[in-house]
Amino acid sequence: MPTDTPQPSFVLVRPQMGENIGAAARAMWNFSLDRMRIVAPRDGWPNPNAVAMASGAGRLLDEAQLFEDIAGATGDCTFVFATTARPRDLTKPVYSPEEAMREAARRIGEGQRVAVMFGPERAGMENDDIAQANAIISVPVNPGFASLNLAQCVLLCAYEWQRASTEVTPLREEMAGTDWAEVAEVNHLARHYEETLETAGFFFPEHKADSMKLNLRNLWSRMPLTRVDVQMLHGIMRQMVRWKTHQAVAARDADKKKPD
Repeated sequence: MPTDTPQPSFVLVRPQMGENIGAAARAMWNFSLDRMRIVAPRDGWPNPNAVAMASGAGRLLDEAQLFEDIAGATGDCTFVFATTARPRDLTKPVYSPEEAMREAARRIGEGQRVAVMFGPERAGMENDDIAQANAIISVPVNPGFASLNLAQCVLLCAYEWQRASTEVTPLREEMAGTDWAEVAEVNHLARHYEETLETAGFFFPEHKADSMKLNLRNLWSRMPLTRVDVQMLHGIMRQMVRWKTHQAVAARDADKKKPD
């Protein structure tokens, strides 16, 4: 069983080589981290190459959670970081590994659930992946050689977590009777707005629709929402739809009453 120590979950997104998954497990366990989540590994799961490379950290692989997509892997979290070594055209808070793990320690000290996503070895995560995160961890690598091995990136963040978690005193933020919204709840809210706006013809012109939807998803992931916030925003959209329907019915009835 995983330890009871409060800590972030490390999410490996579409990892390609079993050896790198095993090396990531070793890097995590070096710094007492044992919450590994794996999204759609290229070579399937379980992977014997991962087990061989993990050596004394094989327990992490036995307990690793497997998911089909990022939404499932981060759905129970309240804050998600995405690691990248490349600049991105997305408006998000950007942290160094040290700053990010200090922020993770602060949030976890408040009782939040935090995840850190790591992309596949070949090219890292796509913008659609990163749009689902609340913030970016930018690793300050040599711009002329920005390729960073998966396990190296995991080791870097795990080391900074160990430093931060021993320095930060847990705090409780006054939440006025509510909790931070989980990623799954924010994703449901995002789908509600996207589907309603699609019906309303908001995503126009058609050739800009995909980028508009990406920007909207990115907006939701940047906002620190509580569960009460999410419920209110659902209610706002539902009421706007009801009002529009009421107006349409009233206009139709008024037309019927007009003399021929």
